[in-house]
Amino acid sequence: MGKKRISAGLLMYRIKAGKPEVFLAHPGGPYFHKKDDGHWSIPKGEPEIEEDIIVTAMREFKEETGINPAGNLIPLGSILQKGGKEVFAWGFESDLPPNYIHECNFFEEEWPPNSGEYREFPEVDKVGFFSIEEAKQKIKAAQIPLIERLLEAIKKEEN
Repeated sequence: MGKKRISAGLLMYRIKAGKPEVFLAHPGGPYFHKKDDGHWSIPKGEPEIEEDIIVTAMREFKEETGINPAGNLIPLGSILQKGGKEVFAWGFESDLPPNYIHECNFFEEEWPPNSGEYREFPEVDKVGFFSIEEAKQKIKAAQIPLIERLLEAIKKEEN
C-alpha cells in the first residue's frame, strides 16, 4: 500500500458589501488551460519532509499567490479529493495588497507529451475572489465543504 497523500492550504476570504467572498486559484499548465468550472482550488500543496501542515499551508499560499498570509487561522478540517488525496485547510480573513500582481512558482513539464521538449508553466495561472455562489461552481466539488465550513465559522464569529 502506498503512502497516504496529503496536502494543506488556505482559504482566504473577505467581506464585501456585507457578503463573504473567497479567494481561489486556477491550476496552471497545459492540461487546465481550457478548463474552468470545477477546476479551481484553494491554494494548497504537499508538505515537505517533516514539515508541519500549517506551515505547508502558509508556504504553499505564498508560493501560489505571492501573498504572505496573515491573521487568525480558522481550522476547516480536511476533505478527501476524488483521487484519494486528503486536503487539510484553514480559513483567514484578508484582502489583496494594493496594486496586487499575481506571482507564483513555475514547474517544468514535457509538452507536447512524448515530444522531448520541456516547457515552464505557472503553478497557478489565475487567482481571484468569488461570491459564494460563483465559488461553488468554480471550485473542485470535493472542496465545497471547505467553503461551507468557513461560512459556518464566520456566522459563529458574528454572533
